[in-house]
Amino acid sequence: MLTLTSNSTPNVRRVLRGAAAAFAIPLLLVACSSNDKAEAKAADSVTIKDQWVKAADGGMSAAFGELSNAGDKARTVVSATSPASSKVELHEVVADAGGTKTMRPKAGGFVIPAHGKVELRPGGDHIMFMGLTGPLRTGTETPVTLTFDDGSTTTFTAQVRDFSGNQENYAPDHASGAQAPAHGG
Repeated sequence: MLTLTSNSTPNVRRVLRGAAAAFAIPLLLVACSSNDKAEAKAADSVTIKDQWVKAADGGMSAAFGELSNAGDKARTVVSATSPASSKVELHEVVADAGGTKTMRPKAGGFVIPAHGKVELRPGGDHIMFMGLTGPLRTGTETPVTLTFDDGSTTTFTAQVRDFSGNQENYAPDHASGAQAPAHGG
């Protein structure tokens, strides 16, 4: 073991300090870069375009658009909120063996693949507004906030548009098979 004393030459002390610093710098750089990667949030890599909401006087409506993920990792939208509705759910539309379309909550949410897209469209995956807080009039806009599985959020504004298509049954509980009246989702 080498012990430095006041009699040690200054050169030896400088060399040992320099060696210790040279060893510590790569460790600090690795620690910093690891933390930077861990802090990337889903909301930072997901965008929406062509977003719109179906006009409605009351009851239910739905939001649509194209979600894009620019990141290297799949991202999952697990919930949504909007001041336009007391309850918002992520929905899918599925057809039974007879071809009857049924809308239901989407188990697991919307998974957007790395460098991929998910289309929210009438007759398919969509964001369902249930219990509108007021009419959604054509030409107005409403905000929608998406929450991801990592807890991050992003808010977008969607224009309200007229749309008369897609009338599916609604099955609020996958297990019960119960159906409520149809609506345009």
